[in-house]
Amino acid sequence: MSKRVYFDNAATTCLDPEVLDAMMPYLTSCYGNPSSIYSYGRESRLAIENARKSVARILNAHPAEIFFTSGGTESSNTAINASVRDLGCKHIITSSIEHHATLHTVEYLHNQGEVALSNVKLLPNGHVDMEDLERLLAESKEKCLVTLMHANNEIGNMLDIYAVGNLCKKHGAIFHSDTVQTVGHFPFDLRNTPVHFITGAGHKFHGPKGVGILYINENVKITPFVHGGSQERNMRAGTENLYGIVGFAKALELATANHEKDRTYINDLKLYMMQQLQKNINGVTFNGDPTGRSSYTVLSASFPKTEKSEMILFNMDINNICASGGSACTSGADAGSHVIRAINNNPNQVTVRFSFSKYNTIDEIDEVVAKLKDMI
Repeated sequence: MSKRVYFDNAATTCLDPEVLDAMMPYLTSCYGNPSSIYSYGRESRLAIENARKSVARILNAHPAEIFFTSGGTESSNTAINASVRDLGCKHIITSSIEHHATLHTVEYLHNQGEVALSNVKLLPNGHVDMEDLERLLAESKEKCLVTLMHANNEIGNMLDIYAVGNLCKKHGAIFHSDTVQTVGHFPFDLRNTPVHFITGAGHKFHGPKGVGILYINENVKITPFVHGGSQERNMRAGTENLYGIVGFAKALELATANHEKDRTYINDLKLYMMQQLQKNINGVTFNGDPTGRSSYTVLSASFPKTEKSEMILFNMDINNICASGGSACTSGADAGSHVIRAINNNPNQVTVRFSFSKYNTIDEIDEVVAKLKDMI
């Protein structure tokens, strides 16, 4: 059995050994409840608040703006619901290629009759049509929430978060960006970014699963979203995920310290894979804007559909290659990808998303391309 090649890092990443080391004491000896008043509980509370300060420092936010959650889905749900419930947004502007954590939330609110819903137009390369966004904002009679992701999880396209934020500012709109694919991969300067809410998930950058953040700009006041206790400054009741929070902060610290080196290395892998696929497989095309404004971790490739290539994901799995068809968050029965349908609705192509991390190698790419040649 050959060694497994893992090219699905946009779905989840392996835990960095240093992150596990940082978490270990809180999984073993330091297990006091952070809400207890004795010293044993206070050391847990201190660990959480130190993690919060570390995350805030790295993202250039105030610690009071960082809330720990169970991950990106909870964070986005919270921001979107609060915008409607607490901030008076009656019109949501989003796009058809958002993550389901956003799409299903806004569709639910729309179906409940709570908001009007508009999808901004997309350019052929998958980027948001900024002129259309400005038109939607200018024409809206109601207060708007704009929710657009920073980097698309399937095709890697990146939003100009400053340009969108400034448009929102000009039109008095609330701006939420799903930054799950970029926190831990790109530098943030939240004090100088016109955004009200951003999100993060530890498992996208070699941290643990089940922990994330929601950044809530200090100028925004929302009401608690889980009731029952005073945790997370009265915003999210429930005993904190202590070791998860410690792990999140450590993973973010490591990702930031090694950012330049890792980014260059991973981007070279992505470009090398593009070249090798073009060289070895006739008719391969790439979705989105892979060499332009794009995440360095994600490559979405479409292959001509044949009897052989239709089974490509299945065959890759048999060959110990982990990659996804579009997005892993709709795995199981492959329902196809709403993102690929929106930008490249070509029934004669089969799409595979490859996503890379610092642990991948050139040799793995060579091995995968050689096997893909046989499969296609």
